[in-house]
Amino acid sequence: MTRALHSPRFWILTVAALVVAGTTFSLGQWQLRRAAQKEALQAAVDSKGRLPALDARSLLTAPNITDDIHRPATLKGSWRADHTVYLDNRPMSGKTGFVVVTPLVLEGSAQVILVQRGWVPRNFADRTRLPDVATPAGAVTVEGRIAPPPSRLYEFTGAESGRIRQNLDLPAFRTETGLPLLEVSLLQTGAASEGLLREWAAPNLGVDKHYGYAFQWFGLCGLMIILYGWFQLVLPLRSHLRNSSRGEKSRDPLP
Repeated sequence: MTRALHSPRFWILTVAALVVAGTTFSLGQWQLRRAAQKEALQAAVDSKGRLPALDARSLLTAPNITDDIHRPATLKGSWRADHTVYLDNRPMSGKTGFVVVTPLVLEGSAQVILVQRGWVPRNFADRTRLPDVATPAGAVTVEGRIAPPPSRLYEFTGAESGRIRQNLDLPAFRTETGLPLLEVSLLQTGAASEGLLREWAAPNLGVDKHYGYAFQWFGLCGLMIILYGWFQLVLPLRSHLRNSSRGEKSRDPLP
């Protein structure tokens, strides 16, 4: 046992085990800190969702419009159906289809907000066929929550045009349409209507994911400590005791 403690192999393995255990433990703590940060952000998102709904005037006079993301809003205006876009490959309720986006000219203003109106299935037999979506003319009232512009998916081509697109780039779309688009969008909520489904996922910042990663890192740290203790301490000690016992028996006088 004493010889093993003085061997280079023992100390190399000891240092390696300490490095791995320390690194995995630190990574576990980092994931816990990330989870705490996400929990604080999630609490802020949830609190915004409980605020009174914004109207167009309150939205347009906000000091920083992006601060109102996740807040409920009830906006009046009129649709610009001629600029409706169908964003492809968007899932909802386990199916893939289009998210329909239509600009809404806000009442009493020239400002325009993109409204993610809902989801429709696509015709896979004729991929160029647009689904039937009703867009009322005249003044409408739209309820929803303020959201970032439509999320982007990976695309193989450059900027797209036409009704069906993979992504919608807000600055490019502003230039293309000439509309004074706001930097945020409205995620329309409510029951299915106008041929659109609105089963949007609730805002979730993935706190549980960080706790899962932390558990894995702490588990690896614990496993390293157990393996080190077993192979570097317990087994050599048992071997040493067994050899000592044999040596004592060999020195016993014959009966």
